[in-house]
Amino acid sequence: MGKKLIYMALSASAVVMLGGCSKKLGQFQSDYFTVTPTPLEVQGQNVPATITGRIPAKFMLKNAKVQVTPVLVYAAGETKSAPYLIQGENVRANGTVVGYVNGGSVAIPFNVAYQPDMEKSDLCLDFSVDQNGKVYALPRVKVGEGVLATATLATAADVTPATAKDNFQRVINEKYSADIHFLINQANIRSSETSKADYKDLNERLKAARNTPNQEIAGVNISSFASPEGTIEFNTQLAEKREKTTTNLMESQLKKDNITEFGELTSQFTPEDWEGFQKLVEQSNIQDKGLILEVLRMQKDPELREKELRNLSSIFDELAKQILPQLRYSRIQASINVIGKSNEELVSLFNSDPKALTADEMLYIATLTDDNNKKMEVYNKACEQFPQDYRAFNNLGLTQFVAGDYDGAKANFEHALRLNPQEKESEMNLGLVDMIDGNYQQAYEKFGMAGNVPEIGEALGTYYLSQGNLPAAVTAFGDAKSNNAALAQILSKDYNTARNTLAAITAPDATTYYLMAVLGARTNNENMVKSNLREAGRLDSKLLQRAKNDLEFAKFNLAYL
Repeated sequence: MGKKLIYMALSASAVVMLGGCSKKLGQFQSDYFTVTPTPLEVQGQNVPATITGRIPAKFMLKNAKVQVTPVLVYAAGETKSAPYLIQGENVRANGTVVGYVNGGSVAIPFNVAYQPDMEKSDLCLDFSVDQNGKVYALPRVKVGEGVLATATLATAADVTPATAKDNFQRVINEKYSADIHFLINQANIRSSETSKADYKDLNERLKAARNTPNQEIAGVNISSFASPEGTIEFNTQLAEKREKTTTNLMESQLKKDNITEFGELTSQFTPEDWEGFQKLVEQSNIQDKGLILEVLRMQKDPELREKELRNLSSIFDELAKQILPQLRYSRIQASINVIGKSNEELVSLFNSDPKALTADEMLYIATLTDDNNKKMEVYNKACEQFPQDYRAFNNLGLTQFVAGDYDGAKANFEHALRLNPQEKESEMNLGLVDMIDGNYQQAYEKFGMAGNVPEIGEALGTYYLSQGNLPAAVTAFGDAKSNNAALAQILSKDYNTARNTLAAITAPDATTYYLMAVLGARTNNENMVKSNLREAGRLDSKLLQRAKNDLEFAKFNLAYL
């Protein structure tokens, strides 16, 4: 009888064990999972997240493996992320093991390419279970909802392309000079000095400026010097005398030539021109000039310098013949301003006789207006008149880019680059077109080749935003005052800086106001949300529909829109 009872008990145990092996996995529950971030958020071109699962004890069967597939479901369809494998402790596979007795945790990666329809969506998990070859599905579980798409407001279309600069200067300052040389220890001006070509040319140039309507003499300056031999006291007196005699000479010359408007006649003197002395020695063929320069370097006191040089008698003789005579002089320098055409004159010529304009003048005219169509008209004319000037074609492409004609812009940027393969403005601008076309790697390569272009920070910042690299974007933008720069600051949660950036934008557009509304939502300022959404919608009605679906404004009543 005892043996019979034992047998029956063993049989019952075997039945239980067999039943356990054939038992199906229970249903997963939504509260097993949390999603980071919540809601989902666009980063660059993708929607990444981590789904953390906490599997309870006595849930994960030892012989089960579960393929978990995250899927984002929205009105236009659904997009699946890569599957993730969870397995019981008796399963041989490459998944994450979850024990039966204690349960366990899993971290399921999620990443899909963003589509606009995803803003209203549900994040779900699908489950496919395999138990010893028996495969079955468990019900889909919802673990999150909605995608925050604020990052998609970044666009290369908002970046101002690089301008190829004109070299127009309304006032061009020209310098003319003549030297008056003196004999040793003398300050009188010899007639041989005033009959030299450079002195005559200087005075002729001054007379020409007096008689030319668009030229003015800005000033005349006299600098007088003594060579560095003798005492400082003697050289000071000598240099001062040379200054006075040369000043008297120029005053008489200006009066003789009837030049009354010459700015200011200024003068100064240098007792011992050691700086000029060193420069002349360096440029000379003196055999021992290295020794001379060493004396200059080691001895700072002027009198001791001269004494050391005199001790080197053979060297000093060479200096006395070759160098010192060149340091006994006065330099007369005239500053003359050549005044170019006024803005009004330039515009009038463009309208009446554009062929009378230089390339730089025409390129400058385009900067006198903020009207993109007028700029385009000027650059078109510049391309016709100066077909070899790459700047005209680059800047015409810029106006086309601003107008949204990206094909036309690309053609002109490429032509500019063919005209001057070394220029970098068009290289950067072609990178912007690549970004518009979604060719981000090509854009980045072009930006790398245009590193010294002033506008490159804006371009790179927008590129980094497109890749979801916020720290790099913020750094690249620097102090830029633009929508894209403010967006990078908002996404980085630097709201005070973002507010200042948006307030400093000189020509705010619909996106500027929309970003101000986002900033208001994130700082719980309802009035800021409402007033800025109204203005954004007035400028671009499409933003009103976006606002209604935008999770940034989920807790605000937008019925007034």
